[in-house]
Amino acid sequence: MTACRTPLNVLNHSRDSAGLKYVYPVVSRRAQGLSIGINLNTNNACNWACSYCQVPGLVRGAAPIVDITLLQLELQGFLNEVLDGDFMQHRVPEDLRRLNDIAFSGNGEPTASPHFAEAVDVVLNEVAVRSFHSPLKLVVISNGSFVSKASVQSALMRLASQRGELWFKLDRGSVAGRQHVNEVELSNQLILERIHSAVHVIPVWLQTCLFCEDGAPPGDDERHAYLDLIAQALSNGLQLQGVLLYTLARPSLQPGAERLSSMSEEQMQSWAQPLREMGLAVRVNA
Repeated sequence: MTACRTPLNVLNHSRDSAGLKYVYPVVSRRAQGLSIGINLNTNNACNWACSYCQVPGLVRGAAPIVDITLLQLELQGFLNEVLDGDFMQHRVPEDLRRLNDIAFSGNGEPTASPHFAEAVDVVLNEVAVRSFHSPLKLVVISNGSFVSKASVQSALMRLASQRGELWFKLDRGSVAGRQHVNEVELSNQLILERIHSAVHVIPVWLQTCLFCEDGAPPGDDERHAYLDLIAQALSNGLQLQGVLLYTLARPSLQPGAERLSSMSEEQMQSWAQPLREMGLAVRVNA
């Protein structure tokens, strides 16, 4: 089933490395193991256009129709390879040979798919009939645009009942910062409303991509705006699992990519420490 026998590494997140349409493997530095990705946006269309995005040919647009039967067959077959075949031995570095999660991510916003709820049920059904060496996490990586939609809420609740969690993208704390990084104009109030909608149905981690532009990290004003927004969320009683801070591991494939570079561990910790002082769990991947 796999397209090649080339070993995977943390720099290779190719969506076609298994030769499948909807299912792809990722060796994840954050997961410290193998993550199975579910890509519902096979047309490379997203409602955001993040400057750091590594999707080739990214376009603004709607998610495509999903062949749910094919998705189910691909997931069944790939799990067979991972759990009972030699995929781990041939494709995954020895120190990372553990299946950590199944993640809805891919080449656009997964919850934008009209088939998101059906795809969630495919994953839940497949997980229910298998035995895993350790509990398997189920993750939705989302920009939060559709978390208030009834069908999405219902699907997230089903995921939450099986150790599911939502990684809610919050890259910047100011309206101008989000416009610059994500090419969307969202008020802080709308962000808070979306987080509110999410935390009431599924455990939520905020996920933030930090990077330098023209050699400089985000300024103090942006950092303070980010910390203030999270402090406001906490003061409103929103129960967050914590914050995932990461920087660029692979180059952006968007216009202006040459201006972007990774932040240092020290720079990342200058964002992490104030969050910890708020009582939040923080994971940093520099």
